[in-house]
Amino acid sequence: MLLTGADIVVECLKEQKVDTVFGYPGGNVIHIYDSLYKNKKYIKHILTAHEQGASHAADGYARSTGKVGVCIATSGPGATNLVTGIATAYMDSVPMVIITGNVPLSLLGKDSFQEVDIAGVTAPITKHNYIVKDINKLADTIREAFYIASEGRQGPVLIDIPKDIAMTTTDYEYAEPKLVERCIKNITEEAIENALELINKSKQPFIYIGGGVVRSEASKELLEFAENIDAPVTSSLMGLGGFPSSHELFTGMIGMHGTKASNKGINKSDLIIAIGARFSDRVVSKVEKFAPNAKILHIDIDPAEINKNVVSYHYIVGDIREVLKQLNNNIIKQDRKQWVNKIKGYKDKYPLRYPDNGLKAQYIIEKLNDITDENTIVATEVGQHQMWTAQYYNFNSPKEFLTSGGLGTMGFGLGAAIGAQVGNPTKTVINIAGDGCFKMNLIELATAVNYNLPIIIILINNNSLGMVRQWQSLFFDGRYSETTLNHATNFVGLAENFGMRGLEISRKEQVEEVLQEAINCKGPVLVHCRIHEDDKVFPMVAPGEAIDSLIMEG
Repeated sequence: MLLTGADIVVECLKEQKVDTVFGYPGGNVIHIYDSLYKNKKYIKHILTAHEQGASHAADGYARSTGKVGVCIATSGPGATNLVTGIATAYMDSVPMVIITGNVPLSLLGKDSFQEVDIAGVTAPITKHNYIVKDINKLADTIREAFYIASEGRQGPVLIDIPKDIAMTTTDYEYAEPKLVERCIKNITEEAIENALELINKSKQPFIYIGGGVVRSEASKELLEFAENIDAPVTSSLMGLGGFPSSHELFTGMIGMHGTKASNKGINKSDLIIAIGARFSDRVVSKVEKFAPNAKILHIDIDPAEINKNVVSYHYIVGDIREVLKQLNNNIIKQDRKQWVNKIKGYKDKYPLRYPDNGLKAQYIIEKLNDITDENTIVATEVGQHQMWTAQYYNFNSPKEFLTSGGLGTMGFGLGAAIGAQVGNPTKTVINIAGDGCFKMNLIELATAVNYNLPIIIILINNNSLGMVRQWQSLFFDGRYSETTLNHATNFVGLAENFGMRGLEISRKEQVEEVLQEAINCKGPVLVHCRIHEDDKVFPMVAPGEAIDSLIMEG
C-alpha cells in the first residue's frame, strides 16, 4: 500500500493500539495532523493550550493506564516546549513516544526558520531518539520506538520527522507490535537462593520500595512477599501505592519528609530489601549514616542502579514481578512478631501530627482521603502540598498517585490530571496544587473546560513558594528572598472566567461539605483553600543529617 509518511505515522499508531494522542499543531507537523483528522474515529487528539501541557498529559495518561503515552509538537519552539515534560518522564521511568516535526532535510543544519536539533537537545533525557531521514525506515522506527519505551526500565523515546519525510510516499505494510517480554535472563537460581539465605538469616529485615514496583505491576506479589517474610514496608515518594498504605506492615514514606517509624526503623534493621528503588539523596540523606548495620539486597530491572548510590551486599537484576514470584515460590513463611511489634511501637509513639489551629492542608487532605474511594486518582504539583499528600492520603493501589518525583517539576500536576482523566474517564481525578505551581501551567484550565473533563483542582494557597520559604525559615534566618508571592489573583473568579466551577474553603468547618460538592460536580472545578504562609512540612531531615535525625513538628 502506497502511503505518505504522515499516513504511515498514523497507521503505525493504530498498529500500536494508540487511542489517544496529546499535542499542538504547527507547520512542520501539518501533514501528520491532516492524517490524524482523516483517522479521528480511531485516534482521539487532545489539543492542549501549550506543548508542555501535552507532554505532561501524555505522562499522566501513561502513569495512570500503563499504556505508552503519545504527544506531538511541531519543530523549534514547539519541540523545545516539550523538553521539561520529557525530562520529567525520563526521571520517573514513564513510557512515552514523542513525535516532533522538523524542517525539510535540505534545510537541516542551516539555522532555518523554527529549526532546532531536538534530538541533540533531548539525548540526555530520553531512552533513545531518532531523526528519520529515510522514508523507508519510518514505520520500523516508530515500531522500535514503542518497543524501547516499554521494555526493561521504561522511558520516553523521541522521533523527529522532517517535513518532507511526512510528505513523501512509500510502500507500507501492516505489522503486529513486537511483544514486550519481561526481563528474566539474569534472574538465576543462584541469585534467588542467595537472596533467600539472606532473608532467612535476617532478624530485622525492612522492605524499601520505589516506583519500579508500580511500573512492573508487582504490587500483588509484593504484598504476598511482605506477609510471607513478616517484615515492615516503607516507600519512596514514587513507590506510594505499590503497597497498601493502610496495611499494618506499612510504616509510611521514608526520607527527608518520611515518618519517624520509617526513618528510625530502617536504621535499626539488619537487612534492607530494596525493590525497584534507587536510594536517591532525598531518601538516604547522609550516606555514611544510612542503615549502618544493615546488609542491602537490591532488586531492580536496571543494572545501572546497582551500587550507584549505596553499595549492595547482594543484588538481583530483573523484572521485579518475576523476581518476587520466584522468591514467593521458594520462601519459608516466617514470623518476626518481635521486630514487627518494635516498629509498630515507633508508629504509635511517633505518629504524623500537625497543629490544630485554623485551616490546615493536612486536615483538607485527610478529609479528602475519607470521602474518596479506590476509584480515585490523585495528581500533585511539587512542594509542600505534594509532601502533605504523600503523608496524609492513603494510596492502597498502584497508579493512584501521579507526581513528579525525580525532576520535581512545578506545573506537572494539571497536565498529568488531564491525561489521567482522558485515560480513565470513569474515575475521579484530583490535582492537589500549590499557588506557585498552579500559576506555571494554569492555562491548561482551558483544556479541561474545552473537553469538559471533571477534574477537581484543590488549590492550597499559602501565598508563597512554601517549600523554599520553609528552608529559608529554618536554615536562612527568615530571609524570604522572592518567596512571598502576594498575588492579587481571585482564583475562584479566574476559574469561573475559564468556564469552570470555582469553590472556596476558608474555614475548617467548610472542608467536608465543599469537597463533597466538588466531587459531585460533573465538570471541572477548582477549590481554593487559603492556609497560613508559615505552615510547614514535618517531619523533616535537615541537609547532611542522618535520616533518623528528624525535625519534628514545632
